[in-house]
Amino acid sequence: MKDIYFITSNKNKAQEASVFLGFQLRQKNIDLPEIQDLDVLAVSKHKALMAFEIVGKPLFVEDTGLYIEELNGFPGAFAKMAVQTLGVEKIAGLVSGPSSAYAKTVITYHDGKVIRQFIGEKRGVIQKNPRGKNNFGWDPIFQPEGEIKTYAEMTKKQKVAVSHRTKAFAKFKKFFT
Repeated sequence: MKDIYFITSNKNKAQEASVFLGFQLRQKNIDLPEIQDLDVLAVSKHKALMAFEIVGKPLFVEDTGLYIEELNGFPGAFAKMAVQTLGVEKIAGLVSGPSSAYAKTVITYHDGKVIRQFIGEKRGVIQKNPRGKNNFGWDPIFQPEGEIKTYAEMTKKQKVAVSHRTKAFAKFKKFFT
């Protein structure tokens, strides 16, 4: 086990990250207040700074946003809250038709001296009608560029092959290992 903490309340996310990085992570669940900002870069950096004050050891946080161009980037870093409050059907109903969007994951590493951010993005479109059974967040309405399926219609392996999160973790792995 390497001496780095992944600050997340999601044990499945921590497990996935360990598999991707190739070593066991220390997962720590800290309830951190989030700044109100559409930009996941700002939200992620703020969380990493706050978490380091508590943990005092090398750590990283991960944040993801969904940016719908027709909605001027909304919901951005508020994607999770938008899905919980409105649901994917209502979010999809806010656009006039298939609408350009991108998903962005930011991993922010902080060791007390260095703060580094690793970004993964995937362009795609928001579909008016949710599709797919793998119902995680906004996956039923996001269809990645070059694909015929939404994230929710893909197998886990298919999604990982094209995902914004995978791109961010690949950059982080290169830096950290």
